[in-house]
Amino acid sequence: MDRGTANERAWTWPRGRAAAFPGVSRWPSLEQFASRLAHAFRAEIAAEAAPVRLLPWAPIAFGFGVVAYFAAEREPSWIAATALAAGAVTAALLARRHTLMFTGTILVATAALGFAVASIKSALIAHPILDRPVYGASVKGFIEVREERERSDRIVIKVVDVDGDRLDTVLERVRLTTRRGTAPAVGSYVRLKARLNPPLPLLRPGGYDFARDLFFQRIGAIGFVTGPIKVEAPPSPPDLRVRFLSFIDGMRDGIDRRIRSIVPGDAGSIASALITGKRDALSAPVNDAMYVSGLAHVLSISGYHVQTASRFPA
Repeated sequence: MDRGTANERAWTWPRGRAAAFPGVSRWPSLEQFASRLAHAFRAEIAAEAAPVRLLPWAPIAFGFGVVAYFAAEREPSWIAATALAAGAVTAALLARRHTLMFTGTILVATAALGFAVASIKSALIAHPILDRPVYGASVKGFIEVREERERSDRIVIKVVDVDGDRLDTVLERVRLTTRRGTAPAVGSYVRLKARLNPPLPLLRPGGYDFARDLFFQRIGAIGFVTGPIKVEAPPSPPDLRVRFLSFIDGMRDGIDRRIRSIVPGDAGSIASALITGKRDALSAPVNDAMYVSGLAHVLSISGYHVQTASRFPA
């Protein structure tokens, strides 16, 4: 091979590149590369900011706002969080004619809304929690919840007045266990003696957090009744929540009586337990058989889940 042929072949790649990419005679400079990258980035942002494609990012931004709330070193002010969210939403509305600016402000506004919602929710459910056991506490209040269980009843009382030795916490709600069949109807104003304990902490790492569950129910103490439950005339009319809960519980009682009057025996008791959640009429053999067969959870989820499953079968 002569030197002329070798030189011609050596120049094949540059000439081939020029033929394949007309107008590109050399590699782009740093400024050109940055300009092209910025143009591509703006194009992608504009595509993501389209009305349909922006929506999936909203819950992500909302979640970031909630995470920011839990990462705060101290409890944020819900007033300041609400003002921040209102300002961010206003800025997003003002920037709606500018695509890129609107994209950024709407995501910031959504994150601010998540932060504000978490702050407001915490302020709404904040309540006193008992920090040490109290023996012989005198509790007065309205019954909001009555649960009829296998061996005992359980009630939740909206506290009107509570008194006891070394009790310096003004409790809002308490959950008490009493003897089976002794719990008054929902909406009753009662006076009783009880032993109060703080909500149970975690029994083991990663286990069920009883205290957290009770906190979101705004229950500040648990315990059991140590004397008779006296139903008295209330010093003032119950609030709307208590009246609503009393109405719902009366409907459950009426449905329960109607079912058991038409379907007698354990069949009617099971039907009533599935629909109303009232399990007090189940006989001991049937109740034990449900636990042994592993079907007791069907009674525990009574009502909504069973009706949903029957309406939308697999």
